[in-house]
Amino acid sequence: MIKILTVFFSLILFLLQVSGGERTPKSFSFVQMTDTQLGFGGYAHDLQSFEQAVKQVNDLNPDFVVVCGDLVNTPGDSSYADFNRIKRKFRMPCYCVPGNHDMGKLPDDTTSLALYRKVIGKDYYSFKHKGCSFIVTNTQLWKADVKNESAKFGKWFVETLKTLGKKGRPLFVFGHFPLYVSVPEEKSEYFNIDPGKREKILDLFVENHVSAYLTGHTHKLVCNEYKGIQMVSSETTSKNFDERPLGFRLWKVSPDSVNHRFIPLEQ
Repeated sequence: MIKILTVFFSLILFLLQVSGGERTPKSFSFVQMTDTQLGFGGYAHDLQSFEQAVKQVNDLNPDFVVVCGDLVNTPGDSSYADFNRIKRKFRMPCYCVPGNHDMGKLPDDTTSLALYRKVIGKDYYSFKHKGCSFIVTNTQLWKADVKNESAKFGKWFVETLKTLGKKGRPLFVFGHFPLYVSVPEEKSEYFNIDPGKREKILDLFVENHVSAYLTGHTHKLVCNEYKGIQMVSSETTSKNFDERPLGFRLWKVSPDSVNHRFIPLEQ
């Protein structure tokens, strides 16, 4: 009887691990790419840079790629078609984050938001990989108060954080707008999130054990740390404002560490 029970509980533990229910985080890598923004640095230039980035990422062979917003400079059937055509060349999953250029200043479920959801896909969602959890956000719904959308997104975000946030289990959040650029107390401006909303989000990050918040939008490298949480806005593949080379970041995750390094685009 004891032997049968031992086998039974061993099987249950195995099934939990396989399903990801209590899986121990395993080592893997992923790429943070930002602001492919086709048309911002010159349309032909941005197409070529994105193509080159895809080639280099495929050579590195990470587990997946996340493009942190501003997929195109001006959303439309043609620009999104070009983005999707190049994106399909990735040999691994590529997750997209909506940016302010993709959404417009005030996203509307009958215009820019509807187009994005139709052509690109969901604008906020979560996924898991090798014992880690990932949340993709639509930061334009934090930046602007969009009727019927911002409140719905805010409720989903809190519930998802609480469901996925477990101490000792890496949790990454992806967005486009950084919460702040220099200091947590800075005033509201184009490159950050309103201080009142920012404070609440930072508190949620701490309470739910977020490991890192990865963004774009700044077109320059911004690395901050808030109570142990890495806050990284990466270099772009379109145009940087700080004269750093174009490129992307390769993140490596292991059971005891999370780190990243810059990969420049080859000329």
